[in-house]
Amino acid sequence: MAIAGDVKLGQLTKYLFTAPSWPVSLLILIILGIVIDGASSRAWVYLPFSGTLAFTIPAIAAFILTKPVIEYSGKTMTWNRSALLALSCTVFGVIITLASLAGGIRFLPLFYGISLGFVFGLRLFVLVAISDYRVHRMILPAITQSGMGVIVGFFLFSPGWAIFAIVLHLVFGLGFSILIWLIERPLYRAFHIRGLAFVNAFIANMTDGSREMENFFREIGEGIYVPQVCLFFRRGTKKPILFTVPNLHPGPMGEIGGGNLPHVIYDHMEEETMVPHGCASHDFNLVSESEIDKVIDAINRTKGDRVYAPGATRSGRLSRGSVQVLYQRFGDSVLMVTTRSPLMTEDLEYSIGMAIMAEGHRWFPHVAFVDAHNCMTDLSSAVLPATLTAMEYQRGAIQAMEICRSENLGSFSLGYARKTLPYSRDQGFGDLGVQVMVVETCNQKTAYVLFDGNNMAAGVREILLEKILTLVDAAEVMTTDSHVVNTITGKNPVGMEVPVDQFLPLIVKAVQEAVDDLEPAECAATTAECEHIVVFGSNRISQLASTVNAMLIFVAPLSLAMLLLAFFLSLAAYVLMV
Repeated sequence: MAIAGDVKLGQLTKYLFTAPSWPVSLLILIILGIVIDGASSRAWVYLPFSGTLAFTIPAIAAFILTKPVIEYSGKTMTWNRSALLALSCTVFGVIITLASLAGGIRFLPLFYGISLGFVFGLRLFVLVAISDYRVHRMILPAITQSGMGVIVGFFLFSPGWAIFAIVLHLVFGLGFSILIWLIERPLYRAFHIRGLAFVNAFIANMTDGSREMENFFREIGEGIYVPQVCLFFRRGTKKPILFTVPNLHPGPMGEIGGGNLPHVIYDHMEEETMVPHGCASHDFNLVSESEIDKVIDAINRTKGDRVYAPGATRSGRLSRGSVQVLYQRFGDSVLMVTTRSPLMTEDLEYSIGMAIMAEGHRWFPHVAFVDAHNCMTDLSSAVLPATLTAMEYQRGAIQAMEICRSENLGSFSLGYARKTLPYSRDQGFGDLGVQVMVVETCNQKTAYVLFDGNNMAAGVREILLEKILTLVDAAEVMTTDSHVVNTITGKNPVGMEVPVDQFLPLIVKAVQEAVDDLEPAECAATTAECEHIVVFGSNRISQLASTVNAMLIFVAPLSLAMLLLAFFLSLAAYVLMV
């Protein structure tokens, strides 16, 4: 199977890393300068040269000046990144300068000048990528290190050499500027967005929570119209319950877009609200959190159409191929929760859910179809229409609805519990913790257990169910697929960072509390029409991934060609000026 675009984008996280603490980088800089001082005192007897003067002092100056200069323009830069950039450029500068020894000491001024030009170009490229995509704004912070090197070279060599070094700055600066333009062209032509501006926004989000990324998503987004089935439960004097299934994807990451969709809906509803995962892939990521307001408004508009009824059937479970379906009817509506565990249970394309709902409308006006999203073995693409897996979902759902329409309805009771868990988003747990809804009818108790998280480590569901089924007769474990637990990678399932044995007692306690909370209930189902929700759009993720991967293929040869051109221009300038 070909790797889908969202997975390809996830694989790009291998290029991300965390900058070391700035004292570590500075210590390496100082040691490097001292080592070069020692070597030059023995080898370069005919030409005074100091590693501390030529490399360490310019690097420290760049470290100190870069952050405040960038932040003066309203952008961000950390001390750790500033120090790492200064150290990295110093290492490149040392390598290029020492290459002169292959031809003799007389070439040292030439190669040191080339190293300064390269350092300027490299700093310009990196700062444009991580801080501000506007090249002209990054010239000043980019030249801090190499500019100090030119001043040092003025005293070590000659005023004429300083002029030569300035010419090399122009050569390398122009070369890297052209490289930046070439890198940005594919994304701009395809989506009319600047690739490096997007990288700036991503880093700003990682650094200080900026939401500039949502502006880019909105530029490539498109409006869609999706149904959202809601099951409203009322229970005497106790707080009502809402079980609502959005056919939108709670991504792409953190609180960007719809990443915290379940919690935002929960906070805006009067009822205790459970928001499991419907049928939607990353193409249906909301471009902005503000789009969730449209979903909330759509749900609220249906409240006037509610007609409560006391009837529910016993729940049942069936298997069709690799797919299992837990089903239960409430009045004129049906609820189905599906899983493929212990096989990978991932996103289902929206069209699969729509086909199932359309089939179900022969018998039920409201069809709540849930992707339990409860078994992750690795990053995987969504289930596509017309595949064997998609047909298993459809056939299993149709069989479940055929059974439900002939089942007898009986009065039912409902219990609810919510428990926040003592774990962080980094550990795979969203802010809602775990929610449990228990339905009792015809001497059968069924528990619907919902974790606020993005999928579940393989095997965790089975361990949880083994204990839960000692308290109830039937159950299923779900996740909201909330991407608030994800920042740079889509793999952070429940049970990966925190062993299931640690939180299992808390889940069992929550189920027991829901059982103890049982009270006679009635259900009213509605289908909200969520209109003009702006999402990434069909195939946008695949197009974006293909463009980015194509860019990465050509970056290396383009960079090499640009560097070789700049190097030969440097030699030509040296011959003409010396």
